[in-house]
Amino acid sequence: MISKGKAISLHKAFSGLEVATHRTPESKDIQDAFCQLAEYRDGGIFLAHYAGNSDWERHPDDEMVMVIEGQTMVFLLQDEVEQAHPLQQGELIVVPKNTWHRFESPEVVKIMTVTPQPTDHSIRFPEITNNPAV
Repeated sequence: MISKGKAISLHKAFSGLEVATHRTPESKDIQDAFCQLAEYRDGGIFLAHYAGNSDWERHPDDEMVMVIEGQTMVFLLQDEVEQAHPLQQGELIVVPKNTWHRFESPEVVKIMTVTPQPTDHSIRFPEITNNPAV
């Protein structure tokens, strides 16, 4: 992890990552495809380099997701319906706090996120409750 107050090279950071070419919600051995660049507020700035599908996740505050290279589809669970949001290289989305979301990336993608912690995860379609994580 890089210290605050220093320049960060995304190119250099991505070159140090492995590529998880077959990510699934059940994947357990893909930690080398992810890294934390720096701490930021109540979470951090992260990179991911993979192809495949993620599990569902949600965070106690807004999360920024930006595609550095490639493309992905971000699904937000809003009003109990999955809403698809395609993202191309150079595009970003702000995922609202406490919103369950997941990614589908058939081809290799490089993603940077600014993610608050803690993160809730679910392999299955999440149950909607009136008491979201805060």
